[in-house]
Amino acid sequence: MPYVVTQSCCNDASCVYACPVNCIHPTPDEPDFQRAEMLYIDPVACMDCGACAEACPTGAIVPHTKLAADERIFVDLNADFYKTQPVRERPAMAPVAIGGTVLPEARRLRVAIVGSGPAALYAADELLAQPGVRVNVFERLDQPHGLAKHGVAPDHRGTRQITGLFDTIAGQSGFEYVLGVTVGRDVTHAELLQHHHAVIYAVGASADRRLGIPGESLPGSASATDFVAWYNGHPEHRDRQYDLSHERAVIVGNGNVALDVARILTTDPAGLAGTDIAPHALAALRESRIREVVVLGRRGIGQAAFTVPELIGLRNHTGADLVVRPNEIPDEPHLDSAAVADEVGDRTKYLLVQSLIDRPQRADRRIELRFKVSPVEITGDNAVSAITIEHNDLTVDTLGQVRAVPTGEHEIIATGMVLRAIGYRGEPVAGLPFYPGLGIIPNETGRVVDPITGRAVPGAYVAGWIKRGPTGFLGTNKSCSQETVAVLLDDLSKSPELPVVQGDRALRALLAQRLPATQKPPRSFGASALARWRRR
Repeated sequence: MPYVVTQSCCNDASCVYACPVNCIHPTPDEPDFQRAEMLYIDPVACMDCGACAEACPTGAIVPHTKLAADERIFVDLNADFYKTQPVRERPAMAPVAIGGTVLPEARRLRVAIVGSGPAALYAADELLAQPGVRVNVFERLDQPHGLAKHGVAPDHRGTRQITGLFDTIAGQSGFEYVLGVTVGRDVTHAELLQHHHAVIYAVGASADRRLGIPGESLPGSASATDFVAWYNGHPEHRDRQYDLSHERAVIVGNGNVALDVARILTTDPAGLAGTDIAPHALAALRESRIREVVVLGRRGIGQAAFTVPELIGLRNHTGADLVVRPNEIPDEPHLDSAAVADEVGDRTKYLLVQSLIDRPQRADRRIELRFKVSPVEITGDNAVSAITIEHNDLTVDTLGQVRAVPTGEHEIIATGMVLRAIGYRGEPVAGLPFYPGLGIIPNETGRVVDPITGRAVPGAYVAGWIKRGPTGFLGTNKSCSQETVAVLLDDLSKSPELPVVQGDRALRALLAQRLPATQKPPRSFGASALARWRRR
């Protein structure tokens, strides 16, 4: 096999469009793309041209001859995907998603994008492919890139490389950052529409989900999302304090964020010194007494939220032993077609976990993966001292979904820190409708709609997690944003001409009135000018 996709895959799909023989699947136009954990290269069809490796923004695709010993599993993983796939037609060039076009009269199009994470930047890139379009990207922080900067583990250097792609997008003519401005406080949605023809909200899902159990508010119980932001130097979290003086930490939830946090907590700080970890976090970790991290999952391996690449990375983590309990691992994998998007990846996940049972333990730190357990109470006098968990049985409901059923058997785990990592949740945006239960803005393929009347909200669009919920991977936002931009351009192309809107000069004057003197933006909204201004 000439080229192989490895663990730092972000599902950006740039490789798909670059491949001349369509040998990388699933593609964005295939139904399983949105839920796939990673993309796979067909070893038979690959012609060893290297176009995919050049297109990959995270350096995740490498020749099989350059794989390290602990990465050889990706050769089999890529090949196994195609053993169960139907025969696919292979056109001369993989199909490229074509965005919509605007009328010639619309070449003065001005669009505001709220948020500066992956969905926002991909949307800007799609818009700037049109002639004469101008895009203002509004970000409430003084630095862009959202979770691509503050949500990716500092030792995941490959994934963090995608910010280079975002810098390239921001360098295009017509792109401007407006940093340090909070939409809804400093400027309203209605005011944005006075200066732009449309507004795309790509604000993500910034809140974390809560456990809803007694003791959750005790000191020592916190959000893994906030903890990640803390060690990544997020300006709103860098001053937080975490008690790392206990020997055991417990993480509730077993997605990629949980595994990232477990790895960071058990990594020798000397190994983190050369990464992008925040200096204050590195100093705290140097004093940490944590030697064990327990990761709790309420269902089985087949339903675990972590991906195969993330599990492989954790298994290869030399700073800590990765262990499991044999009684929580079934003899055979349970593959439920209604709940599993990628059967090859799911079976690999099971085999990897099962291989940990008899694995030798050599490190002085350990990470334990627990399955079929749920938290029921966090206890402690003035701070967390223990968490009570309940063991579960698994059943399959009438819809084919695997459910966790409490058994009544309880267990107490002594710990000084509990981090919840059970997902993100979107928050309302001032002036727009919102579905509290789903944590999204009501929309149809990105066009915001009033849930009561069913009518489109004029000029309002969404992309990313606030559009579809916290699902998919970093690069999944590309196809999501392409869909939204295509709808936006189609809507505007149906108008005989664009309405007259005020320009950047009027917008600067408005913000100068609203912001404190210390926050007034410079004359130019450009990224370089803002960087110079904020260094003063």
